[in-house]
Amino acid sequence: MLASCALVALSLLPACAGRPTGVLLPIAAGAPVAGTSRVDMLVATTRKSATDRGVLFSGERGEAVTYTDLAVSIPPDAIRQPGSVQWPKSVPGNPATDFVALRADPVERAKVAAWTGRAVRGSAKRHVLVFVHGFNNKFEDAVFRFAQIVHDSGAEVAPVLFTWPSRGSVLAYGYDRESTNFSRNGLETLLRDLAKDPNVGEVTVLAHSMGNWLTLESLRQMAIRDRRIAPKIRNVILAAPDVDMDLARAAFHDMGKDRPRLTLMVSGDDQALAVSRLVWGDSVRLGAIDPLAEPYRSELERENVAVLNLSSVKSEDALNHGKFASGDVVALLGKRLADGQPISDGQIGIGDRLVSTAAGAASTVATGAALAVAAPVALIDPQTRETYGEHLSNVGSGLRDTVGSSIDLAGAPVRAVTGAGR
Repeated sequence: MLASCALVALSLLPACAGRPTGVLLPIAAGAPVAGTSRVDMLVATTRKSATDRGVLFSGERGEAVTYTDLAVSIPPDAIRQPGSVQWPKSVPGNPATDFVALRADPVERAKVAAWTGRAVRGSAKRHVLVFVHGFNNKFEDAVFRFAQIVHDSGAEVAPVLFTWPSRGSVLAYGYDRESTNFSRNGLETLLRDLAKDPNVGEVTVLAHSMGNWLTLESLRQMAIRDRRIAPKIRNVILAAPDVDMDLARAAFHDMGKDRPRLTLMVSGDDQALAVSRLVWGDSVRLGAIDPLAEPYRSELERENVAVLNLSSVKSEDALNHGKFASGDVVALLGKRLADGQPISDGQIGIGDRLVSTAAGAASTVATGAALAVAAPVALIDPQTRETYGEHLSNVGSGLRDTVGSSIDLAGAPVRAVTGAGR
């Protein structure tokens, strides 16, 4: 069943050109290319180190959390679309046209505070954005995508990426899921360190898909150990969470009342979560609930979870798994979160004012963070296509047409429901 579901997902994705390996090998120092931008990030990972310096970390599990000070160069805005990553066609890449690494230096855990001190210098909020990716991401996928997030958001944040051991294959769903469990202590340690860091004023965590399970579990552990979640962790954005609804209920309960503001993004026609529901024996996924139906509406109001329902939004993503990357929705959401306000239909008229409000919204943390899920749940690498090409040939076009027709929705106004925000 798992392999069949993965093949369905594969059949929905467009073919993509092969990418070279070793793209994170820093290019030789030289004069900066005009128009390029630079993103400096801290990367914390539970992955195992790779022997190839251009790969840095594999999809296997490491023995401890490892930290890296990484800098990425992004090509000029004039030649790229927001939300896109320009992969090098060969190594080394060309900074005039490609995302390339400028620096990749190991950092000891004891020196992370020195990094945050430099990163937030001059920032009023001293805001740290932690991104936790989802299923099927190689290390370089997570790094370049997060660099794009930070650049396109224009947000004044210190970017911290937490990347867990994913093998970067659609047929490794089970391994990836167990890797999130393996990484719970690592993410909790990172969040605890950031909360204790005097350089840090506040922390926002954005998780996508399977990364939500890891995020909820780590926060739950922190709450149980300390009897609360660190106050500096102000906002947690749960985008299309691939999490069993019953487990989510338990996590919300265990995190307690004094917890970060939670914003949940759902879509009833999320095909990736529909596949996941089949894999997990028809268990309801948190990211696919109808927040207007009972018992969910009452539960979410009781738990003070703000919910943005994107079920009526047309998606460019064939799997409908990245709907909240829609420009208007993201800009509106980002501005509200940046202002420290809950998402509330009654307060902001999200249906009627979506376009006009978004048009003037400032670019913020969540604006760029949402772009992280613009790509489908599975980014197919050439090795996967070659290995399982014979299986793909058995998937008929009829199945593709059937699933594809279910996502051609009218662009109706977005509806939102929320509990009483804090």
